[in-house]
Amino acid sequence: MKKVAVIGGGVTGLEAANQLAQMGYSVTVFEKKNAPGGQVSKWDRLFPNRRHSIDVVNELKSHLNGNPAIYLSTAINKITKNDERFQLEAYNQIFEADAVLIATGFELFPAERKEEYGYGIYDNVITSAELEGMFKEYGHPIMRNGNAPKRIAFIHCVGSRDEKVKRPYCSKVCCVTAVKQAIEVKEAIPEAEIFCLYMDLRMFGPGYEDLYKEAQQKGINFIRGRLSEASELDGGRVLIKTEDTLSSKPLKMSVDMVVLMVGMSPAEGTDELIAALGLQTNKDGFVEITDYHLNPVKTKVDGVFTAGACTGPNNITDSVNAARSAAIEIHKYLNSR
Repeated sequence: MKKVAVIGGGVTGLEAANQLAQMGYSVTVFEKKNAPGGQVSKWDRLFPNRRHSIDVVNELKSHLNGNPAIYLSTAINKITKNDERFQLEAYNQIFEADAVLIATGFELFPAERKEEYGYGIYDNVITSAELEGMFKEYGHPIMRNGNAPKRIAFIHCVGSRDEKVKRPYCSKVCCVTAVKQAIEVKEAIPEAEIFCLYMDLRMFGPGYEDLYKEAQQKGINFIRGRLSEASELDGGRVLIKTEDTLSSKPLKMSVDMVVLMVGMSPAEGTDELIAALGLQTNKDGFVEITDYHLNPVKTKVDGVFTAGACTGPNNITDSVNAARSAAIEIHKYLNSR
């Protein structure tokens, strides 16, 4: 039985592994964290239908029954190709494979790099991922003093479309995530005033525009402008300064909580991994592929494939589709040998 190594146990890696196992291959998934599911497992509910993320993760995990097998807390620290086979090393163990799928996903942009926004400095400046954690634990956002916030500002494009932090690209999911979270906050705290500060609203997927209309109907305020500065007031409130670019007027407001919509960054360690295989990153630091239009899962090294957000920002649907495409391409490759 031919063997496939899948590096990364997020949505993409798990879906591809399941598809390959059904095709009759021996599949092993290597996940550096102590649990599968990747970034999705940190979320409470997903756009556009607000399905609980745990449902998606559990469905994918349910197929881990020996084939695919999974090694958790296992980072691949060395990989080599000899003839048509690969050797992968992790903690002094050697694994062999006939094909490799890189599905290392992404990491969230470290918000502390935008120091002017106050993350890690002011108590009530949080990230979108931390807000999801609050929904999981409490069912609503909560301030550091234990109170529910009454005025919340969502700041779009934190670590996206920003040349200063070398993240010039759009992360694709931040706008719709902000709108989803704004609706959820309004439902949890009906009296709350909610503001979304955006550069451009990029609501391109099925159901996304419906979410935006729902948010408007619920009274959520959308302000076209980018946050320039945040400072802390007495009692933990936050003063934010921006410019309403539609009216060309400076804007200053105080809020109880600021939520930073952090974008996608290349996963740590992926660049070293692909360099060992003779691959390169693209201009944004993600895995370079050979043909974005006709074969977006193939690399320039025979037997090495890639899929999901390690190639650039993707949503879950895109990642699942890429995983299935990669499984087909791996199947074709192995059958040709």
